[in-house]
Amino acid sequence: MKRLQEKSALITGAARGIGKVFAAAYVNEGATVAIADINFDAAEKAAAEIGDSAYAIRLDVTSQGSIDDCMTAVIERTGKLDILINNAALFDAAPIAEITRDSYSRLYDVNVAGTLFTMQAAARQMIRQGHGGKIINMASQAGRRGESLVAVYCSTKAAVISLTQSAGLNLIQHGINVNAIAPGVVEGEHWDHVDAMFAKWENKIPGQKKAEVAAGVPAGRFATPEDLTGMAIFLASSESDYILSQTYNVDGGQWMS
Repeated sequence: MKRLQEKSALITGAARGIGKVFAAAYVNEGATVAIADINFDAAEKAAAEIGDSAYAIRLDVTSQGSIDDCMTAVIERTGKLDILINNAALFDAAPIAEITRDSYSRLYDVNVAGTLFTMQAAARQMIRQGHGGKIINMASQAGRRGESLVAVYCSTKAAVISLTQSAGLNLIQHGINVNAIAPGVVEGEHWDHVDAMFAKWENKIPGQKKAEVAAGVPAGRFATPEDLTGMAIFLASSESDYILSQTYNVDGGQWMS
């Protein structure tokens, strides 16, 4: 039997990258998956590529109304919500002296408030249903330590780890397990943007920072999104019923805890 058979899942920021790969993996394990993204056209395209068990929802995690509408759409489509992955996030980099309030607010609105209030809406629905659920927040190795050019992003991911701990302790009374995944460096469009930011602030040529970081990964390479799917499936399945408030490093050995 498939590990997520007949489960209803919602993945935010799932039109591309890690979220899209997670959605395909969940469908392969028997779930019906809502691909929720602020870019609805891209979400529709991703759903069409994955198959009939995936469907698109427009979601802006900075808007409570949009979060509420998203939850309503999931229930109208599948009648329940069993799994949430909070994947939507933004990245920015700058020296401390150059950080702007606009950048700070955008990252905290999406990475922290978006995670918290989407988790809250999912938890409320799961509590109403009365049969528990699984919530997985996407943290980062950046949340484990500070980095000189990435103060705001690092602090948002540290907040995600802390929210995961508190929410896990609070929601387990309802049978809801909350855990997180902390990836290291993952191949894809996201890291192309990261590389460009470091090229700007460290006067590096495009691709130089990416090569330097890859050389420092004990596993010898960047992760692919597929490297993360095993943990995402495990934390969504019944196999993780006795696990809560944990953040799992899937980073090729970059951080040990």
